[in-house]
Amino acid sequence: MSDTFTTRVEQPGGPVHAGSGDFYSYTVNVGLGDQEAPGRSPRRIADDQLRLLRQQFVDPAGMGMARRVLGCSSTVILHGAPGSGRTAAACVLLYEVHQGAGIFRELLPGEEEGALTDPGLVGVGDRLLLNLAEADVSQWAQTRRDLSALRQAVQEQQAHLVVVMPYDGALESHLQPYRADIARPPDIEVFRRHLRLHRIPHEEYLLPAPALDEFLAEQPPMEEIAHFADRVRRARAAFPARDGFATWCKQSRDARTQWRNEVAELVATQCAAPQRALLFATAMLHGMHADVIHRGAALLLSTLNTPRDETPLLEGKDLAQRLTEICAAAGPDGRVRFDKLDYDAAVRAHFWDHMPDLRHLFSTWTAQSTELNDPHINSDLRKRLVSRLADQYLRTGRGNDLAFLAEEWSAAPTSRDRLEAAVDTLACGLHDTRYGQSLRMLVYSWCRDKQLTGNLAHVLLRACTDVIAPTHPDQAVTRLHHLARRERGATPALDALCRLVATSARLRRRMLDRLTRHSAAPTVDARLFLRICDPVALTDPAGAPRPLIDEKGVQDCAVAGWAEALARLPQPHWQPYAEQWLHTACTADSHRDRLLALLVDAAGRNGSTLAALYSAARAAEPTAPGGRASGAATTQRLLQKISTAQGLRPPAAPTPPAPPRGTTR
Repeated sequence: MSDTFTTRVEQPGGPVHAGSGDFYSYTVNVGLGDQEAPGRSPRRIADDQLRLLRQQFVDPAGMGMARRVLGCSSTVILHGAPGSGRTAAACVLLYEVHQGAGIFRELLPGEEEGALTDPGLVGVGDRLLLNLAEADVSQWAQTRRDLSALRQAVQEQQAHLVVVMPYDGALESHLQPYRADIARPPDIEVFRRHLRLHRIPHEEYLLPAPALDEFLAEQPPMEEIAHFADRVRRARAAFPARDGFATWCKQSRDARTQWRNEVAELVATQCAAPQRALLFATAMLHGMHADVIHRGAALLLSTLNTPRDETPLLEGKDLAQRLTEICAAAGPDGRVRFDKLDYDAAVRAHFWDHMPDLRHLFSTWTAQSTELNDPHINSDLRKRLVSRLADQYLRTGRGNDLAFLAEEWSAAPTSRDRLEAAVDTLACGLHDTRYGQSLRMLVYSWCRDKQLTGNLAHVLLRACTDVIAPTHPDQAVTRLHHLARRERGATPALDALCRLVATSARLRRRMLDRLTRHSAAPTVDARLFLRICDPVALTDPAGAPRPLIDEKGVQDCAVAGWAEALARLPQPHWQPYAEQWLHTACTADSHRDRLLALLVDAAGRNGSTLAALYSAARAAEPTAPGGRASGAATTQRLLQKISTAQGLRPPAAPTPPAPPRGTTR
């Protein structure tokens, strides 16, 4: 745990910033080895999240109709009361129509994705969620006007769209055929589904439980039922032999309502700093080993500069006695827990709410605690600790402050554990439904303009790939593009951007357009273009009716991008990419002429540039797929197109396709 992350300047002879505005050069080293293993793809993350949701889901009334409408028309408009699980139902519907092509994502009209009428908004096989449950009258009216154009694009791209409409929203007659009404599923079935997933035997949860009946009579939101079931699970795990199902449900109910007053009385009676430090540490590190609790309490006293207790160690109270005084104890496994369910949450809330002057020090202590070198601490426990702190920020309306906390924790020098804690802190805010949108905008601003000191670039990169990309890939692409523009030396953001656009032809198309038609930094974007404009990806249809290279818009982007690269970058930089392009032409028979023509068109009539292209082709011959002869044939074809471009010979006829086996010309 002594490993550190540093920022260092590499390649001091690198590019010169010749434009206006600030310029920041940074390199983020995010591993102990030379290469950090790439994480799971955003598509895999999204699919895993949807799969878990499907396992937890109980079909509401009307779900069958929703499936039929979506299957027949590729669009369904869900209507249901708040708390009925509308959003979960929409996500499950989209998970069930999963196909090989396309990605899941949430559309956000009015944000960066643009208008719903944009034909480029929908990719082949995409699964689109348009959640307008909280939309106002004007936003819902605009969406209804745009829905026909969006539906047409969805059908053309063999995609699927689920719209969650406002509960009191109007719907015109021509949209009524796509409407499906869902009703709240049986609360008891939702509760039992969660218990089954927690592997609790049915003979236990089928017993009567008055506290459960009282809770369900309130008709709580589906999310609250899930939380109640989780508390029952934890009560059962903490007291498996002493109590039964009815008692576990009673503890789950009481944890919602009664503990705050009891905690206030306990804190009032425990006035000594060491005991309050132990109480806070036990709440934050709840369920961890007693050794960790003890060290955490001592660390808090040190963080607060509390004078050391001079009582001889053998004369003082031992840890077991001190834990008993705060209603906690260590179990047979050495892990410390309070004797009441969710009492730890009430303690955390009390300290945060009633000791506001200590909040920043509590945050500092949390960061320091993630770095404790103890065999009883692992990455999951560190994530849990960070999440408990983030909950206090979110609960008290300070969700945006989590970004600034992550920035503070990522300042150099920092350890791997603290840097991971910074990533987790920002992720907690981005996942929150109240603060996700504003934090995504803050991340955008930082990726584009903020001075990226310390390891903040790594935190932003992880936020984009791990949190934003699975549900808002277009926004992740934009943010990664800004990060990639500022990289010098190592290119983790560009690598992540390439992996993200590889998940969707639509994302690659939009990125090529962004790099070539709307570039604010053409020289830097020319470098990025060479990575994004992968000829293999352009010629592979990947389940779509046709490959990207057959699209006129993509061809225009390829010519414009290559023209900038050939004009602005030195030949040693673009030549390896040109060789890859030529090697692809060797094997892509049906696209060979188009690939070569795009390169020649990019060079224009510039003789020196055309000569450099020919030189690159000759250099690529020995390593061409199929051997030198295949490479030489491609070079000859390129030379014919160069000669035509210079007016030295008439255009060459395209190479006819090879005849089917068993036939003659």
